[in-house]
Amino acid sequence: MSRTIFFSAGEPSGDQHAAKLIQELRKIDSDFQFRGFGGESMLSAGCELDVDLTQHAVMGFVEVLPKLRQFFRFADQASHIFKEGKTDAVVLVDFPGFNWHIAKAAKKHRIPVYYYCPPQLWAWGGWRIRKMRRWVDHVLAVLPIEETFFASHGIRTTYVGHPFFDAVYQADLNLDFLTQCRRAQQKGTRLVAVLPGSRGHEVHRNWPIMLQAIHKIHSSNPQVKFLVAAYRESHVEYCREYSASADQELPIEFWVGKTSEIIKASECAMMVSGSVSLELMARKTPAVVTYRIGRVFHHIAKHLVNLDSFTLPNLMAGEEIYPEMISVGDAEPTVEMLATSIGRLLNDPTHMESVVKQLDELASRYASPGASRNAAECITRDLNKAMG
Repeated sequence: MSRTIFFSAGEPSGDQHAAKLIQELRKIDSDFQFRGFGGESMLSAGCELDVDLTQHAVMGFVEVLPKLRQFFRFADQASHIFKEGKTDAVVLVDFPGFNWHIAKAAKKHRIPVYYYCPPQLWAWGGWRIRKMRRWVDHVLAVLPIEETFFASHGIRTTYVGHPFFDAVYQADLNLDFLTQCRRAQQKGTRLVAVLPGSRGHEVHRNWPIMLQAIHKIHSSNPQVKFLVAAYRESHVEYCREYSASADQELPIEFWVGKTSEIIKASECAMMVSGSVSLELMARKTPAVVTYRIGRVFHHIAKHLVNLDSFTLPNLMAGEEIYPEMISVGDAEPTVEMLATSIGRLLNDPTHMESVVKQLDELASRYASPGASRNAAECITRDLNKAMG
């Protein structure tokens, strides 16, 4: 019997996680049908896409405001779909500001709601736990801390593991690219990964700072080549357009669709904060982390965030393995931190070895594959029970 599952994923990473989950669900039951809001990865996995939501991914109150009317239209569209009575379950993936509206609409029509990669309410915005309790039937937690937190608030929760580790173990890496990297390294070139973010506004805010850091690193380490892992061609276009004529002489290469290969091939990385830090952890690649935000958002966040770190591997380790800095206002301190931290990794072998050892220990504890399969089995099991 055919059953339809509606997915809603707004972030590029969420789109990828949803696609993996769709693939696992289809392996369990080929009669499953999928539709919803997401991106290219979900579309490729066989999901009928009503809206490409990844094109509208934003973060922060200021960025959301101009898109509010559009988001409300999308939520109304989902409500009309649910009203048709052909949706058997709704799976939300991250993107809480918008996905709360999808959850509310689904519950109005008595459709079971699953939250995969749930919002980090344990870190900030804990008051939203009431929404989770009211509108979500089952949380599919991706971090151990989430299982403890949500279960303690009376919400049905299952820890399934993090899908980024599935991606690491299942990635079909481009061997020709890796071979080229190894040949360059054999000739004395040292590779540093640069990950400027998966959203357009992240790239726009962080690339100028990263470019300044690249200048500093290059001046003392001319043998280094910087491999920029871009999510979209438009991000590459922006980075190139921003770069001045003097920047053209820097040993920088831009690549789209080569993030995993670049992380694996590079000695270390300079990155914008995000879930991709888990892949760096799993591949045991040392990194330094930043995230540039506006003054208003920073002022608000200071009163809302309950954590000492914003990098997931650091939170999992309970210590700062990856140096990190929020960038607000004057960019020079962040530029200096990025350049100094990368320089130490490149020029202090003992320090590099110590960081890799810490990452190896952390990965052995947490970086196990199987999240997508575990989540698919939970959902299927629930739906089968509901059918009697």
